[in-house]
Amino acid sequence: MSVGANETESLARVVIAEDEAIIRLDLKEILTSAGYDVVGESGRGDEAVELVAEHQPDLVILDIKMPGLDGIQAAREITSRHQVAVMLLTAFSQRDLIEEARDAGVAAYLVKPFQARELLPAVADVLSRARQEWALAAEESNEPEERAEDKIATRRIVDQAKAVLMDRSDMAENDAFTFIQQTAMQNRARMRDVAQQIVDGTLQP
Repeated sequence: MSVGANETESLARVVIAEDEAIIRLDLKEILTSAGYDVVGESGRGDEAVELVAEHQPDLVILDIKMPGLDGIQAAREITSRHQVAVMLLTAFSQRDLIEEARDAGVAAYLVKPFQARELLPAVADVLSRARQEWALAAEESNEPEERAEDKIATRRIVDQAKAVLMDRSDMAENDAFTFIQQTAMQNRARMRDVAQQIVDGTLQP
């Protein structure tokens, strides 16, 4: 599949920061063979921050313990400056850091040692959720007068519409959101309005 990935657009651009070279190589091989474009890699947290600034990836995978900056410090710097999904690699003994990681903008974590069958679904899920979040944030930025409670209501009705599509039309969550997003674009409508129509039953795929 890696050959096909070079011929077509990659699933996503990824930066990897892991100070153990063998694990870093494993990550790169698993991701590239699945169609991801690994645009940068490092064994240091401070270099990871620089790589994200340079390459503007969709996803950065950070180990917790690294020289320069640890993964949580790097995540905090990265998410404060860039729109990028962050996944953290942890050891079993580091689960107490998960809450701190969440506060630093980390979207998900994976416990080492991991298998490809664990990594790839986790990466796909993180990217799917991040892209939904970015799309909603972009719509909200076009309507700056919306109050905070209106934004919460928008996200709630979109989640309800996704659930309806997943239940009635047997769609995957990502496909359900894509349908809402594309229908809104085609009709020059807000995703919130399209979602409401789906929940009301007046719009179906």
